[in-house]
Amino acid sequence: MLRPSPAPAPALRSVLAALGSPTAVREARTPALRAAPGPLSPELPLPVHVLRISEAPGQAPGTRLVGWRFLIRSGDRAIAAADTMLTPDGWSFSHFFEGPYVAATERALVQAEALPGTYEPRLLSVPELYMLTLWLHAEPDPDGADPAAESADVLVPLAPAPPGIAPNRPYRVADLLPVLSTRLAPPPLLGSAAPAPA
Repeated sequence: MLRPSPAPAPALRSVLAALGSPTAVREARTPALRAAPGPLSPELPLPVHVLRISEAPGQAPGTRLVGWRFLIRSGDRAIAAADTMLTPDGWSFSHFFEGPYVAATERALVQAEALPGTYEPRLLSVPELYMLTLWLHAEPDPDGADPAAESADVLVPLAPAPPGIAPNRPYRVADLLPVLSTRLAPPPLLGSAAPAPA
């Protein structure tokens, strides 16, 4: 079961204002948005976090909230998305976009509904790998059972995913993060000894 967090009201207002602006919609690089025949509505808001891999050996990766993403629905499907960002004045509209991640996000959310447990859906971006995942943050069960912190979280890479990482497949955070950390680690300097295998 998914238990989404409500988006900040200013973020939603900024997207609604952009959708209501003929200039913002016309200037967006989203043909599907400009050609949509009916009313458009922002739905399924998801907080967007960026993964940071620490350069200090042995230090756990961290995340940082950078925005909120809304899927823009026309009729029965999402045709685009709108991103918001945090500015000194609060949350504001950033841009509209379309592409494979829109449909992949919608598909992953539907699949996640069938997973056992209760999750708060988020997006986790790994810019260095051109990778986006649906991050399912484990929430306490309605009966009060608390999952074991981050170990219960799940990541679902969205298509297209980097080579060697299967898209649309749920991974435990504890299994996928080491793979990402290895790919993001800086290469050893020329002439330095490579670390011994663990």
